[in-house]
Parts: sequence; C-alpha cells; structure tokens
Amino acid sequence: MTIDQILLFSLFGAVFAMLIWGKWRYDLVAFVALIIALVLGLIPTSLAFSGFGHPATIIVALVLIVSRGLVNSGAIDLITRRLTALDLKLSNHIAAMSGLGAIFSAFMNNVAALALLMPVDIQAAVKAKRSPRITLMPLAFATILGGLVTLIGTPPNIIIASYREQALGEPFGMFDFAPVGLACAVVGIIFITIVGWRLIPGARDAKSPMVDLRDVEGYLAELVVSEDSPAIGKLVRELDEAAEDSDAAVIGLVRNHKRLAGQARNVEIRAGDILVVDAGPKAIDQFRGVMKLEFDGETGEEKTAASGMALMEYVVPKYARIEGQSAMSLRLLSSHGVTLLGVSRQGAKFRERVRHLDIRAGDILLLLGPSSRVQDVAQWLGVLPLAERGLSVTQYGRAWLAIGIFGAALVTASFGGLYLAVALAIVVAAYVALDIVPIEEVYNQVEWPVIVLLGSMIPLGAALEASGGTALIAKGIVSLTDGLPVMVVLFVLMVVVMTLSDVLNNTATAVIGAPIAVDIANRLEVNPDPFLMAVAVAASCAFLTPIGHKNNTLIMGPGGYKFGDYWRMGLPLEILVILVAVPSILLFWPL
Repeated sequence: MTIDQILLFSLFGAVFAMLIWGKWRYDLVAFVALIIALVLGLIPTSLAFSGFGHPATIIVALVLIVSRGLVNSGAIDLITRRLTALDLKLSNHIAAMSGLGAIFSAFMNNVAALALLMPVDIQAAVKAKRSPRITLMPLAFATILGGLVTLIGTPPNIIIASYREQALGEPFGMFDFAPVGLACAVVGIIFITIVGWRLIPGARDAKSPMVDLRDVEGYLAELVVSEDSPAIGKLVRELDEAAEDSDAAVIGLVRNHKRLAGQARNVEIRAGDILVVDAGPKAIDQFRGVMKLEFDGETGEEKTAASGMALMEYVVPKYARIEGQSAMSLRLLSSHGVTLLGVSRQGAKFRERVRHLDIRAGDILLLLGPSSRVQDVAQWLGVLPLAERGLSVTQYGRAWLAIGIFGAALVTASFGGLYLAVALAIVVAAYVALDIVPIEEVYNQVEWPVIVLLGSMIPLGAALEASGGTALIAKGIVSLTDGLPVMVVLFVLMVVVMTLSDVLNNTATAVIGAPIAVDIANRLEVNPDPFLMAVAVAASCAFLTPIGHKNNTLIMGPGGYKFGDYWRMGLPLEILVILVAVPSILLFWPL
C-alpha cells in the first residue's frame, strides 16, 4: 500500500467510526474529512469543492424542491384524501398505503413521501382503533423500496448514475433502474403485506385501541399554579383524584426553578409552583381547566384568546435543528412565542425540566402557541406533524398543472431531450414563477446536510479511486470469491454494501461502493452495469436499524418502536431483496 492509500483508508475508517458513533452530524464529519484530505494533499486544491457542483448534488437539491411543489399544489392531497375515505381491512390498508408510498417515493424524495403519508396512516389507525405501530413500519419500508424504481427516487441511484457517466461516458436513464427496482419493490411489498407486519413486536397485540393517538403516548408537561387555583394549600398527593379523573398523573413539582426530589408527594402547593404532569394533550388541557392552572409561559393576552392558540404534536427526524438542543437553548418561547409543553420518548421519565431537556431524534414534541405561528416555528425546528395537516381548499387546477409540468420534464429527460438536471431546474423555475413554491420557501426545502455530505464525499471517493484504494478493495472481494460464479460475487458485494448502509449514511455508502463495483467488473472482464445496479439497490435497502435510513428514525417515536424491533421484519426483507435483485440484475443487465 502507498502512503496515500494508507492515509485515505485511515481517514475513511475514522469517518465510518464517527458516523457509527453518531456524536457529530454526518455533514460535519464529511466536511472535516474533506478539509483534512486537502491539508494532507490527498485531494488537489482545484478539486476541493468540485462535489458541490457535481450533477448528483444538484439533482438531489432540485428533487427536494420539486417534492415540495407537488405537495403545495395539492397534487398529493388529491390521492391521499380518496384513500383515507375508504374503510379497508388491515391487510388491505397496509397494501394500499405501501403501494401508494412506493409510487410517491419513485418520483419524489422518499423521506418527503413518508412525511406526507405518516399523518394519513396515523389518522387511519385512530379511525380503526388500532395501534399505529402495526402499519408505520410497513409504510416506512415501502417508501424505501419505492425509491429503487427511478433515477430520482433515492440519492444512491442519482450517485450511481452520475458515476456511470464519469466512468463509462453515459449515465443511467430515468427508468433504467425500473426493471430491477420494480421487481424488488413489488416482491418486498407483497412480503410486507402478507407476512412482514406480523413480525413486528406487538403487532398481534390488540390491547392498544385508540380513540385519539394523542392519548396513547404520555407527555411530561409543566403547568403553573395560578393565584386562584384550588390546588393551593393542598399536598401534591391530594391532587391524585382530580388528576385521575382527567386521565393525568402529577409526578413532580418545581419550585424556584428547581425540581424537588422524588415526586414531592407530601409537599404543600403554593401559587407559582409548577406541577409536572404525565398525560396526553387532551388530558393536560382538561386537568389545566379543572385546577385553574396555566401553561408555562402563557400570557394574559393568550388566556383571553384561547381560540387562537394551537396545541400540536410533532415528531423529530434525524438531524432536525432541535435535535441535541433544548427549548431553552433555542430560545423557543422568548424569541418565537411558542412553548414546548411536553416531550414523549417511549414512556421515559425525565429528571430535567422540559425546557432544559436535550431533544433526540424520534421524540414527539407537544408545542403550544398561536395557531398562525406554531407551524412556521415547527418548520424552522425541522420537525414533522403527526396530525394530518391537509389543505383547507385543494387547488385542483394548480395540482394538475404541477403534475403536468413535472411529467413533461421527466418524459423529455427520459428520451434524451434534456439533461435531467436541466429538466428539473426548469420545473423548479416554473413552480417558483407560478408561486407553487413561494420564492421564500425554495432554500428551506433543500436538505443542506445531505448536500454538504455529498459535496464532501464525492471528492473523497474520487481521491480513494485515484489512489488505487478502491481497486484494492475490489481485488479483495474478487480474491475471496475466486473460482465462484459471478452471481456469488454480486451476492457478496450486495451483502457488504447493504451491511454498511445499515450503520452508515446510504449516500456515503453509494459514493464508496460505485468505484468498487466498476473495479470488480473490470477485474472479471464483464459489464460493469450489473455491479453498479447491485450497489444502487444495496445502498438504499437499510432495514435493520432505526439509524440506517431517515425513514426508520422518523417512525420510531410515533410507532413506539425500540432499536431491536426493526430487524425482525428488516432482516428477512433484506435477504428477500438480495434473492430477488441478483437474478433480476443478471436478467436485465447481462454480463
């Protein structure tokens, strides 16, 4: 090994270790690695930021904006509202939602597709009086599978297509991924519908019927004792009966900004004390009314205009602005006028004050504030609503216009009339000109951490390839499978890439896997396309852990899933995807 190879392998090893550790966000880790590589001379200065202008990076950003346009226009709402109007049995509901999620994911960002359909699925669970954990994981996995079908369905496909253009002179087309991706998606969704959901822990447990999802997950909230509250002069334990009548529980007391030890059961309540309450949103509000309590931070003006206040639930996705921060550190109340009323974390109890609690991905937040402001603040925080937002008036003419513009661009790009990035740029420009995506929203829709990750990893991947590092890895895989059929080599490659994707970001996995795939094909003197397709499928299919894909993290809180719940359906699904993908790849992409 050369000095450059040793340094690059060490750098990538450090990057992978940091990504698995998860202490720092992936975009920061990748960008720091890029800077180190530049300082060490592993990447030429002229190529330092070439990744930020790379076609893959531009296309990912444009797809995110187009996805928002389709939502804003009411195009998605046209379909989802018709689906929720149907009264389907559980298996039929899972099939319908999974199929719809896969279709949406094929033509828009799969995280956006899940964010749109998750509230719909939760409302269906409320209507059917069943736990959302039965259907949310199938929906999340289906949206991941749907992304396999088209070029723009998932970032790994975009990366693989761009790398093919660099290595072979021509990129994959819009629907070149469809034969293999569609086979994997269809078989995967059939498995999820018939068998998969039954493997989810607690799926067969019918003990969690819901009248309202909001009363299933308990929040730890804080309520202030007002001057005229009947609680004044009573011991904390004497509120048990009133709390129980409201389906709430008083579990602590804060006095002089300090939470008292234990549950303070025998402490006499004074005006200005803060009661720590464990309950759902409706129960919190009811208990507040009965005991004449106030929300922490509530003003006199808000009390006289309660109808203008909104109490809304949001789930925290991975790498949201509020992840790792507290309401106090973000000055949520003082600067934005919104109170973090409660936090739900799979039934966990906290010793910290709610406002001081560091928020984690998967937490469910209960936000209180003026109805006109809460949604804006939620968007700024990067959190997603649990309740179905919908559109008060769907602009059907605008919806079909948005679909028509997007469809025309895809058809033109598919037949070579326009380069895909140019076609998507025209769609974005049209959406902005028609005010489908307001100009002030354009940059907010771009997932900048992913853009920074791509912009940083692409030069690093190119440096590893130029140094001969990817050739060494390819040589190792070929040596391991020496004398075995090519099908086995594809199988091994997919297992390696899929395993990496389960613990790393799928974008980073695709950047590293693409040159390795071409090197293996060159050593075997066969067509590189089957190996590139294998990497594209494997990098996208991360079903074993909640950290493998953002969609897995997104459902963790609302579904009440634990870390070990995912592999039960995810492992057989990953095995099934490999068993379907390998022969499909060899059929549609001959060696």
